[in-house]
Order: sequence, then structure tokens, then C-alpha cells
Amino acid sequence: MPDRPSTFAASGVVTLTTDFGLKDPFVGVMKGQLAARFPAVRIIDLTHEIPAHWPAEAGFWLARSFRYFPAGTVHVAVVDPGVGSAREIAAIEADGHLFLAPDNGLLAPVADAAAEVTLRHVAPGTLARLGIHAPSATFHGRDIFAPLAAALAAGRLQPDELGSPVDELVPGWIDEPQVAAGQVNGTVVTIDHFGNLITNIEPWHLRGIAHPVLRVAGREFALRRTYSDVRPGEYLALVNSFGVVEIAQAERSAAEGLGLARGAPVVVVAK
Repeated sequence: MPDRPSTFAASGVVTLTTDFGLKDPFVGVMKGQLAARFPAVRIIDLTHEIPAHWPAEAGFWLARSFRYFPAGTVHVAVVDPGVGSAREIAAIEADGHLFLAPDNGLLAPVADAAAEVTLRHVAPGTLARLGIHAPSATFHGRDIFAPLAAALAAGRLQPDELGSPVDELVPGWIDEPQVAAGQVNGTVVTIDHFGNLITNIEPWHLRGIAHPVLRVAGREFALRRTYSDVRPGEYLALVNSFGVVEIAQAERSAAEGLGLARGAPVVVVAK
């Protein structure tokens, strides 16, 4: 991949996405390292409730959230079942933003969503220049990602100093929806706090399908505009605020009502 001149201009903002939860001190310690190395940093928690060891969901949310942050934001995502192994550390410069994550498929959705990207692996020499010589084998969020993010957010380190460009990163864990013969086959990627089943199907996948309905768990749900288009307790499908199709149960949990979980297949057909 060609080494494009960097256009990243650090804003001082860092977002954090992890599977750490908030019971333990892991998130707090990462924030401490960020603040120690860059006292003026502005830290925003995207989410720390990604299912453990499931980078696909982190990438899904990050790809659909980063545009709501100012250009120059450094996005750190640590869902890292391979921590301490030979896996690389990936960096993506995309649409004025910078992303750091393990190269385990997490950043594949970001690379797909951005108009123009530069992919890199962080070089060992870069870590050495930041004084990172003996990181913990089990907490790279504290010992590697936070120091890198602080230096980048402060403007002391530029993206093109991270390492040489690479042609590709590890691919994502979830297949893109398949569109053929007036039918779309997608997947439930995540379940939100309200029990809504959020899929990877986007409106453009539905072009050419007249009056689309979703088939899942042996049932069909018409595509509506908003939750109030049905009575409490009724099911519906809609395009949510992040631009993907979800299945909901008005004022209740569709996941519980239908007994479905992440990975459930979803089919869209014409009515």
C-alpha cells in the first residue's frame, strides 16, 4: 500500500473501546496512563461493555461511531484475546481520524467504512522511542496502547512515524450481508441495552426489494419507521440511528422475547 502523506491533525481527544467492563481497575488505569503522559487529554468512553474476547462487535460500533467525533481524534480499541502473542498492533489513518487496536480483525469494519485509509503495523522501534521496553504480557492497553495514544493525541508522534504501511490487516470475523435474487442474508451482530437485535444489514442492501420484511426465528417482521408505529409488546424492524436494520419489541426486549443471541441469521425478502 502506498505511503500517503499524513493529513492527521491531533485534536487532543482519545476514545476508548474495550471489553474490560467497569468492575475492575483496568479502564481507570488506562486513563491514568493517558493523563500522566498527556495531562490535557480529553478522554471519551465509547463503550467498555463489548463481550469478552469478541473484537467483531468493537469494530462494528467503532465504524459506525467515529464520525460523531472531531477530526483528529485518536480511537483506541482493546479487545485482545491474543494479548502477549505475536499478533501485530494495527494503526489506521482514515478520514482525518486515527485508530489503534490489535490486528485481530477488529479494525476491518473501520477500513471498509472509510473513504481513504492508510494501514500500518506499529514498529518495535516506535515503542522503544516512547520508553516502552518491557510491557506486561497481559495488559497492553495500559503499557502500549495508552502511551501510543497519548503521544499521538498530543502531537508528539505522527502517524507516519508509527511504522511502514502494509497492504492489509487481519480480516473481520463477520461476513458482510449477501445480496442476491431479491433477498438479503445478514447477521445479528449485537444486542443493545434495550434488547434490540442489531444486524449488519444497511439500507442500501435493501434497494430493489419492494416492501421488505425480515425473517428470523420462524417469524416475519415488517420494516417500520419508529418504535411507536406498533403497540407495546409488538415486534417490528426498523433502520436505527446508526444506519443499520434492527429487530425490536416495543417497550420490551426482542432478544428475550425471541430467544435470540448474537450470530442469529436474518433474511430480508419482499412481501
